Amino acid sequence: MSIKILFVIDGLEFGSGERCFAQIISGLPQDRYEIYLASSENRQLYEAINTVRVHLIPLDFSHRYKPALFRAISKIISEKNIDIIHGQGSRAEFYARIATRHAKTSKYVSTIAMPVEGYDVCSLKKRWYGIFDRFSDRHVDRFVVVSAVLRNLMIHQRGIPAEKVVRIYNGIETAIYDPDKLKNQRVQIRSDFSLTENTLLIGAIGRLVWQKGFEYFVRCIPEVIRKFPGARFLIVGDGELRTSLEQLSKELNLENSLLFTGHRNDIQNVIAALDIVVIPSILEGFPMITLEAMAMKKPIVATRIDGIVEQISDGLEGLLVPPKDPSALVEAIIKIMRDRELARPLGLTARKKVESEFSVEKMIAETEKVYQSLLT
Repeated sequence: MSIKILFVIDGLEFGSGERCFAQIISGLPQDRYEIYLASSENRQLYEAINTVRVHLIPLDFSHRYKPALFRAISKIISEKNIDIIHGQGSRAEFYARIATRHAKTSKYVSTIAMPVEGYDVCSLKKRWYGIFDRFSDRHVDRFVVVSAVLRNLMIHQRGIPAEKVVRIYNGIETAIYDPDKLKNQRVQIRSDFSLTENTLLIGAIGRLVWQKGFEYFVRCIPEVIRKFPGARFLIVGDGELRTSLEQLSKELNLENSLLFTGHRNDIQNVIAALDIVVIPSILEGFPMITLEAMAMKKPIVATRIDGIVEQISDGLEGLLVPPKDPSALVEAIIKIMRDRELARPLGLTARKKVESEFSVEKMIAETEKVYQSLLT
């Protein structure tokens, strides 16, 4: 008999949380699982999963408080005889945890990818999310966290019993992020941006929000250009800070050196075109862009913060610098640009680490172990 799993996520955007759910949904063995997905309708999310094998249940999570969602999720659990509910994100879990408690027949798994402090909401909302999390934690049978730092936080600050918290690293599709298969795309992307093969191209990729620290990347560019006048820079992504970052670029006279590409659906191709990937984040859970760049064998300059330090060891898979420090970014970028023999071993070591520790296959297998432990 198939195990019935209901995934619940708000689906109001497509970030790393939605992406990891899509990877799990698409990778779980079809002969052992019957899968349901309750989320707001999201084209990117739907495109990322094999919808033929998934029962899609559109639910509107855009409202801050909508009692009908409690009833809707409870009805799904009871009518479909759901064995396991797997939720992520405070908004969706606000309804899913309590609906599961009301049903009393299912096990609940909660993925924690980012502490409440990192949410893109005001301080009042963060406080309410924190209160709800602590109130509803007792309804969760297993917590899946994406880093060891988050596991320690859950145990020592939230008071969750250690046996209920499982660390499972996010995974990356190593077959898709393969630089040997994307050489032509490197040439094409550079051509699209009117760049030659010999142009030094440095990029930062992600949502344009405060946690990602793009301001410090922009501020480091003038000094890099003074040392390497021919270097060019990309910021790939969109978000609420795009206008202010573009204004900062103008103030620093970077119009001819820095390009804002907006959102792209071909991140692997863009990474293929880059010579160096910069990750200037201030706060992260376990960023996917690091894994993508590592899989693509790119030299990486990243900040030394929780989450990233579990992905990269300084000097082995990349160079780590303090957050909010443009001068440190400059120094690390120039170090790689001046020593091309340094770049190659950084990339090769990073790829090996991804293959051994951060593959999608490993993430799915460890998630399956969590499900099986609850049902036995």
